[in-house]
Amino acid sequence: MTGLADEARRQAGAAAAAGDPLQAFRLLEAAARQRGSDAPLWNSAGNAAMRAGQVEDAAAAFGRAVDADPASLEYAINHAIALGRCGRDQAAIDALVHHAAAGARDARYCSVRAARALALGQRAEAARWYDAALAAEPGHARATLGRARVALERAEPDAVEQFERAIAAQPGDRERWLGKAQALEADARFAEAAEVAAALTAQMPGWIDALRFETALLLKAGDPDCTRPFAAAEAALPGDPAIAAAHVEALGALDRFGAAADRAAAARTRFPAIPEFAMLEAQHAGAAGDDARAELIWRELPLRSTERDLLEARHRLRVGQPDAAVRLLNRVREADHANVTAWALLGVAWRLLDDPRAGWLHEQPGLVAMLPLHGWTELREEVTALLHQLHDAAAPPLGQSLRGGTQTRGGLFDRMEQPFVRLADTIDATLEDYRAQLPAADAAHPLLRHRDAPWRIAGSWSVRLAGGGDHHTAHIHPFGILSSALYAEIPPPALDQDPEAGWLEVGRPAADLRLDLPPLHVIRPVPGDLALFPSTLFHGTRPFSGGRRMTVAFDVHTGGATA
Repeated sequence: MTGLADEARRQAGAAAAAGDPLQAFRLLEAAARQRGSDAPLWNSAGNAAMRAGQVEDAAAAFGRAVDADPASLEYAINHAIALGRCGRDQAAIDALVHHAAAGARDARYCSVRAARALALGQRAEAARWYDAALAAEPGHARATLGRARVALERAEPDAVEQFERAIAAQPGDRERWLGKAQALEADARFAEAAEVAAALTAQMPGWIDALRFETALLLKAGDPDCTRPFAAAEAALPGDPAIAAAHVEALGALDRFGAAADRAAAARTRFPAIPEFAMLEAQHAGAAGDDARAELIWRELPLRSTERDLLEARHRLRVGQPDAAVRLLNRVREADHANVTAWALLGVAWRLLDDPRAGWLHEQPGLVAMLPLHGWTELREEVTALLHQLHDAAAPPLGQSLRGGTQTRGGLFDRMEQPFVRLADTIDATLEDYRAQLPAADAAHPLLRHRDAPWRIAGSWSVRLAGGGDHHTAHIHPFGILSSALYAEIPPPALDQDPEAGWLEVGRPAADLRLDLPPLHVIRPVPGDLALFPSTLFHGTRPFSGGRRMTVAFDVHTGGATA
């Protein structure tokens, strides 16, 4: 029977050499099935499946290897890697747990376990296992990069040094250099960050992440031509459509909708076989108010996709065709019932049509609530002081709803400062108060279907606005089920003649839809109070003339709590 395994490996090697990795996997899998419990052969089949991009098959094959030889650390690690590639991060950790004693001395084991913990948002656990990997092998390339990323996300004071260590382990890896630039920016070393970013975009003009980062740095510096890295990249690589698309996106994120539409039109000419550029032109022409230009494109565009349906639905709402918008949005929901953007636009369309489902979606008692935060009195002074320190070194984010003001970078609750750790704990308790006063569970409702499921906080940040023009445009958070605003500081009311200046508006449609619909709720901010509402509701702030308004915000997702 050993001859069967050897022959299968020989044939698989020939198939792989001929450029057919999938056939190599099939040969090894067939032989492994004949052999039954041949752990090395199942492991070889798993490796072949990984090379062929068949990650589910790889996970199954490595699982068979583990079943045949449960004591093998190598097979357990391979199984965990494949499970991680399948997005089954908790299962990957479960596959490793039983090998913790032996694995703690193995850099590969520790690095894989750290990576899966990081994917689950368990940053403290990830840091612990990356540190163990580096203790076992100080120059481990993956572990040095992973540990540096954790340091950046947790705002550890030595994040720059961590990235320098990662660069020393693998100097040619561009991700490490971009990470260093991000760490420099987080450390308020803006000139150094800009120098690294400029070098990256000059050497690799097609790297979109670096172009976006350099653009954000220029925006922070107040450069009116902050998108020039994209223009330079297009000039250097005129045949790369990804750069053109990202350039259009950057202009749109700055509300330069007319310029974005014109840039998309130019890209349509250069790339006539890519219909997405026509869609981008229609999207931004409509946002700029040129509905006739957008209409011509939508009528002729052959492209069919979820994104197209969502964007055209916005156009149909603008031009007074809510029935047509509903048809498009229902098609999106059929493919993806949880699509937050589709539900948000559908809520607007139903209001325009006086459809009673608008009330079911967003107007049931308890869906929008303002609750006092547990323990705010004890936390207020420390949290507010720390937030101001972060904002003093922060900038307006590119592509967000903020107009003026500053937004903290990274995850606020991923940071190591204890006041933020305690704040996250108090928010968890207040979320349970909100859950308790919600209407009954409803399997058809985008929020209430999750009423009794586990929730977790994700995507935490803080925003600070100054009077005289800073504001939040009406927007949604498309990746959560519940959105929020915790008020840390508000402007004195005497500074405004408008008694509702700076208040939170919930339910007023986005400005680019140009609809005369009032908000469903106008909420007076109170320091220490937490506003909670479905993520499918548009929300923004009213302008105010003086003082400062500072909030903490986060999204709520379904699933177990992250560490």
